[in-house]
Amino acid sequence: MNSNIKEILEWVYCIIIALVLAVLFRYFIGTPTIVKQVSMYPTLVQDQRLWLNRWGRTTKKLPKRGEIITFEEPLKTSYSYSEINQENPIAQYENKTGIRWFINNFLEIGKRSYIKRVIALPGEHVEIKDEEVYINGEKLEEPYLQDGVVTDVVGAGFTDFTVPENCVFAMGDNRNHSTDCRVFGCIPLEKIESTVAIRIWPLNQWGKVE
Repeated sequence: MNSNIKEILEWVYCIIIALVLAVLFRYFIGTPTIVKQVSMYPTLVQDQRLWLNRWGRTTKKLPKRGEIITFEEPLKTSYSYSEINQENPIAQYENKTGIRWFINNFLEIGKRSYIKRVIALPGEHVEIKDEEVYINGEKLEEPYLQDGVVTDVVGAGFTDFTVPENCVFAMGDNRNHSTDCRVFGCIPLEKIESTVAIRIWPLNQWGKVE
């Protein structure tokens, strides 16, 4: 084999291996991302850069209350009053398999994700009333909300339910500008992609996000 061709093939092999390792690291360990929406304001601001920890997805570990997570966009993001079932408050997802799952979920091509804060865990009773959140009958203290921000549901939504097993209930900190579990239901563990580990940009705000 010509030495030049051999050298080119060696470089191609190295590049392919590097790309495979990068994709595996991104899916199973962690990845950077950019904040694109205002639903987590003022905790997160548009164009900030974050580092996402995906080890929880790899180990199938539920996030804790208060942690900020990313998850796959549900198939249906709004319901009519007749479609709301408080006894089954789980977000609907399309069952993707094979190459379509690989492209969309593993390579993350054409995929949309949401970023929200975990409010309630499996088995906890959630009630949204009087512009507040109640967990198991006790008002939830939320110091991360701006003064004057209230929790309400405009139109049809999930307001009085128990979080199903292996699911979490999550909302944005900017409640009036957040499409979240109030309108599409709780997020199954297998659809949670990551937790926010640290903010990496801007540098003067580098550190843990709370």
